[in-house]
Amino acid sequence: MTVPLSAPGPMSAILAARLARGEAVALVMVAEARGSTPREAGACMAVGPDWQAGTVGGGRLEQLGLETARRLLAEGGDPVRLDVPLGPAVGQCCGGHVALTVERVDEAVLYRLRAAEATAVAGQPWLMLFGAGHVGKAVARAVAPLPLRLVWVDSRASEFPPDPPVDADIRVATELPSQVALAPPGAGYLIMTHNHDLDFAITAEAVRRTDAAYVGLIGSHTKRQRFSRWYLAQGYEPDHLKRLVCPIGPGVAGDKRPEVIAALTTAEVLAALLRRPPQTTVMMGDILGPVGP
Repeated sequence: MTVPLSAPGPMSAILAARLARGEAVALVMVAEARGSTPREAGACMAVGPDWQAGTVGGGRLEQLGLETARRLLAEGGDPVRLDVPLGPAVGQCCGGHVALTVERVDEAVLYRLRAAEATAVAGQPWLMLFGAGHVGKAVARAVAPLPLRLVWVDSRASEFPPDPPVDADIRVATELPSQVALAPPGAGYLIMTHNHDLDFAITAEAVRRTDAAYVGLIGSHTKRQRFSRWYLAQGYEPDHLKRLVCPIGPGVAGDKRPEVIAALTTAEVLAALLRRPPQTTVMMGDILGPVGP
């Protein structure tokens, strides 16, 4: 049985729940990835006798991890490191080299994983989503499993769903434009509130941030033109408008279903927010360090 990748909570939550039920579980992690590989260092997979959650890349590589993990659970022993060249020998043509670590999970492993996850989450770029209407809800659902910190803002508490995405930072605020200043450098902003004037006020604050990675305003080309005229009438710099994406979601014109808009826009946002220098990206493998004696 494969546990859905949309299972709530981080990997540590899945492992903790299994341990609490007295189950034996192993953790398979990509400790090192060189060249062309299906997953990055830090990618991990939880393995039980008849189930798994997560993935280290699929194919023969993942099968080796599964077989090793289940053998470790059945027979016991020390943590194992597998050095796997991804070539004809294992039936994968990526051409890179992957090192997997396989270990039985106990409280010490769980502690290390939780610390690694916390550090990785702290390094994720922010997406500030303004608006909890139909499209806002669809975007929040689409963003939930992605490596972004979702900060979801609306003035109407009743609009947020009773089961919001796990780890979403939900903020009920009366002055939405002032929330823009609270985001760190490199954040993205998606504006889709219930009011055009409010959209304009929030967008004006966002496009003035020179460190914004993405500023998207829901609407048509006509709405962009109206915003541009309004913005310039306030005396703001014309160059700021170069930061604005409106309409959002390439190719979204013609299909107004919230889920379609959300899918296309989320892809656009993710590409912009993850376009960062490599040294700013924190990998769990870097934090967990080597496994085994």
